[in-house]
Parts: sequence; structure tokens; C-alpha cells
Amino acid sequence: MPSLPSFSKAHTPPPAAPPKPTWDPRPQVNIRPFPWLRPTIRIRLTLLYGGMFLMAGIVLLTIIYMLAANTLSVGNQLPFKIVGASELHVTSDTCPELTPAVRNVAQLNSAVAECLQHQRTFALNTLLNRSLLALLGLTVVAFAFGYAMAGRVLSPLGRITRTAQRVAGSDLHRRIELGGPDDELKELADTFDEMLDRLDRAFDAQRRFVSNASHELRTPLAINRTLLEVQLADPDASPELTQLGKTLLATNERSEQLVEGLLLLARSENKVVAKKPVDLAEVASQAVDQTREEAHAKGVELRGVRRQVFVQGNGVLLERIALNLVQNAVRYNVPQDGWVEVTTEPQPGCAVLVVSNTGPVVPAYEIENLFEPFRRLRTERTGSDKGVGLGLSIVRSVVRAHDGSITAEPREGGGLVMRVVLPL
Repeated sequence: MPSLPSFSKAHTPPPAAPPKPTWDPRPQVNIRPFPWLRPTIRIRLTLLYGGMFLMAGIVLLTIIYMLAANTLSVGNQLPFKIVGASELHVTSDTCPELTPAVRNVAQLNSAVAECLQHQRTFALNTLLNRSLLALLGLTVVAFAFGYAMAGRVLSPLGRITRTAQRVAGSDLHRRIELGGPDDELKELADTFDEMLDRLDRAFDAQRRFVSNASHELRTPLAINRTLLEVQLADPDASPELTQLGKTLLATNERSEQLVEGLLLLARSENKVVAKKPVDLAEVASQAVDQTREEAHAKGVELRGVRRQVFVQGNGVLLERIALNLVQNAVRYNVPQDGWVEVTTEPQPGCAVLVVSNTGPVVPAYEIENLFEPFRRLRTERTGSDKGVGLGLSIVRSVVRAHDGSITAEPREGGGLVMRVVLPL
């Protein structure tokens, strides 16, 4: 399992922890304050359609207004002129200039010209206001219509996206099978379906290879173990031969662990489809019970409060998560007065498993390396008899298969805090 370097019994107490890093080792989640304002293609097409309609409407309204103003200005002059009258009696509700105060022909002509100018201005203002209101209403309709049409045009892309999301969950048997005209979107969907066919065949071949490799690798190792155990059971064997048999048996056992770890790592890369309710507290308690004897032999105290919380997942794989974390915490601890704390607690929308322990100081920049296969602190290959270097890699793979997340943080004074978050 990926872990920390081993300690000898004469090792001095762990040194003081280095200063806390200024960066947060936990993965940052980019949360948009207003997700509905995300500039999707549909929104951009809607703005493009609506903006083009608005610009065309403004240009058309300007041309109509200029033509109307020019037409009214041409006809602004009176087609007649009053040259004489015996008696004048003028009144008007729309032209305030035409009042009984008009007593002669000159005043009457001037008042009629002013009234005509007033009517021209009123007509242009009315045309402009009503045209702007009509343009505003049509713009709203254009934006709504553009949004609906953009959604209809882009609906095949949504179907492709949903299929890709299901495929990301290792459901490679799904296909888009897009119908309709033979356009660019159908060509994209057909290309995606062909890619899925090739991936499906490749993953099937991989699964068959893993199954065959499992059988071919386990069988000779099991035969070797049996032969070695039979040889060790021989009372007439020499001490040198007995010691050699024990060494080979330990090497064989390590190889079996490596094979099992690799196979489990390969299987856990697939998303868990058949999920059942599993009590995370019970899983963690079973892992603690399985590790209790080893912890007692190393003088490590197991503690922690585990509250009942159910998650949807595979019980065997979830138990593997807890067991690997607890075993790592026990095996890579301080030589004396060490402890491992295992807790579970429900949180809104998720369940949290926390495994923290005492141990050597872990630099923050080395945290990510611990999750890589066969990686340890300050070395790239396994050199310890405490595991095969796959423990945390398997944990991260299984957690991802359950749509969860795992983070690690260095403790003050040494050790790690491993936090697993699983959706309910």
C-alpha cells in the first residue's frame, strides 16, 4: 500500500511539523454564483438572433421615421391661402392658435400654419413612440423565439452530451443513434457511436485479459505456496532449508497480495452500477476489528466514534476503502503511544469517513504522490514489507467509482488525516 517509510524501534520521537502550507491541498470546487448565467451555446445563439433582429428593427424604424418626416415636411406648406373674408369666427379643440382672438386674414393664415406644424410634430412623435413600443414587444418575442429555436437546433447536442455522461459512468453499451437529416450533427453522433463501439470492444478485451490473467497468475502462486508449506512441514528439513522456505513463502505471499491488488485496482476503475444501502459505520467498525490484533501488536490505540449513516454502494468495495485506510494508519505510525481515530458522520447530502493517525511528518507537497501506484515518500518503488504499494491507489479508485472524493491533510506533529466523502 502507498504509505510512509517504516520506523525502527529505536527511532526518536517524530520531529515538529513544518509550517502549514499556504495552499489548500483539497480539490477546489469552482462554484458559479449564478449558474443560470453560464454562457451556453443556446444563450449565445439566442443573443445573436435577438440582437440581429433588434438592430434590423432599429434600422428599419429609423428609415421609416426619416421617410415620414420628409413626407410631412414636403406637405407642410398650405395648399391654399385665405386672401379675404367678410367676417371671421374661428375655434378649434386641437389647435390652441385658432381662437376667437383671430380677427383678420393675416392672423388666420399664421395660426393655420402653426397648427399644421403642431400636427406634424404630434404625428411624428406618435409614430415614434408606438413604433418603439412595437419594436420592444417584437424584440421580446424574437428573443423567446430564438431561444426556443436554438434549443430545438441544439437538442441533438444535448442528447450526445447525456450519452457521453452515461458512458463516463462505464456504461459503454449506450449509443446515441441520432435520426433526422444527414447534417453535421448526425455526422458527429455517428462518429461518436463508432468511437463507443471501438471502446466497448477494447474494454471487453481488457476485462477478458484481466480474468485470464487472474487465473494464470493465481494458479502458479497457489501451487508454489502449497509446495513451500509442504516442505516447511517436513520435520527432517535442515534449518537452512527451513529458513529458505520461510523466505520464499513470504515472497510468494507478497506476490499474491500484489496480484490481488492489481486485479482489484483494475476492477475498481469501473463505475459501480448495482448499488445497495450500506451502513458506513458498520463497514468502518469491521475494518477496525480486522486490524485490532495488528494494532495491539504495534502498541497503537484504535479509537473514534462511528455514527450510523447509510450510503448507496458496494459493501465489499466500501469495506476495502476503510480497511486499507485503517491498515495504513496502523502500519505507518509512531513506535510508541500511537493512535488511530476512525469516525463516520452524516452531513447534508453525503456521508464522511475520517481516518486520522499519529506518525511521521508528511510534507504537503508529497500528499498527492501517496495516491499513485507503487509510490512512497522519497522513493518511487516499493521497498517496505508493509504492503505492495497499491492501498491508497485502490482507495481512490473505489471512491471515484462511488462518485465520491478523498482528500489527505498532514497533521500537526505528524501523521495524516484522510477524509472520504460519499454521496447518500
